[in-house]
Amino acid sequence: MAERGTQQADFNIVIVAQGGRLEYEALIFAASLRAMSPEFAGRLLIAEPQPGPLWPNDPRMKSAEIRARLDDLGAEILPFESRHFGHAYPYGNKIEALFALPEGAPFVFFDTDTLITGDLSRVPFDFTRPTASLRRSGTWPEPELYGPGYTKIWKSLYDWFGLDFETSLDLSQPDEYWKRYLYFNAGFFFYTCPQVFGQRFLDYALAIRDDAPPELVCQSLNPWLDQVALPLVIHALGGGRDTLPEGLLDGDITCHYRTLPLLYARESDHVIAVLEEVTAPHRTKKALKEYDAIKRMIYQGRGAKVRALFDQDNLPRREQAIRNMIKRNGFWMR
Repeated sequence: MAERGTQQADFNIVIVAQGGRLEYEALIFAASLRAMSPEFAGRLLIAEPQPGPLWPNDPRMKSAEIRARLDDLGAEILPFESRHFGHAYPYGNKIEALFALPEGAPFVFFDTDTLITGDLSRVPFDFTRPTASLRRSGTWPEPELYGPGYTKIWKSLYDWFGLDFETSLDLSQPDEYWKRYLYFNAGFFFYTCPQVFGQRFLDYALAIRDDAPPELVCQSLNPWLDQVALPLVIHALGGGRDTLPEGLLDGDITCHYRTLPLLYARESDHVIAVLEEVTAPHRTKKALKEYDAIKRMIYQGRGAKVRALFDQDNLPRREQAIRNMIKRNGFWMR
């Protein structure tokens, strides 16, 4: 565990929000941050893509109620330009947003569909040793029967960027098993400087997208491009898979819920209680009820009906089975 001296209380938090579901998730995130981590002394930055040639429609947040409530909660809207990704690859927002953040100021990025469920001051961030979410599954790569395996695919990328492949491996895991290789969900990540991290992230992502090594010829990069580049960035900047204690982020302190039906189906009673507490105040409720899925899941009881479908102590092992059960009962919303 990092010593307390490596923490910085004044780091910035950044999430990305745009018109539609993400702006409503941004309000839930902000409300949960203020309720559950009231001593957080840094800035909460809501990065917002601006209109431009890479967006066929205006991507900015549409709801005046959401903007007003975010302002009440002390969030700052941070405009950024989309120069490389935009509508064609909206996950690229989390890369391009970093260039709008103040240079040299430590930051933590969270996906907007995250709930703060505890005190962030308990997280011993060492911003010089970045990491990202280990709440993931082996979604990439998908080796072909007669093609290169995990080792050849990942090693080709490390070699492509002049990185040491061997030191990225978890040797406690078997060869050709996906967990042996550095792989994250991009639901959170952090570093000392957003400009440095962002430039490395952008350079790697564009190189992989536009000129990948031949070992990737049969591999899909949409929507996985950010998660392919991210471990390379973290490894290059001196981070890894074990720079935070287990059980804090994606544990007691944060919950990356992904969708409200999945939250109600599989998360803890504490997570449900936090969600319903932070969305209860009148002004927050007024803004959130503009979005139909939130109105039905939280305020009209559909979430409770989803939860009743499952034994939270004996959930299906595969997420797809959870999704299918919710859909069969007509409760899926996003």
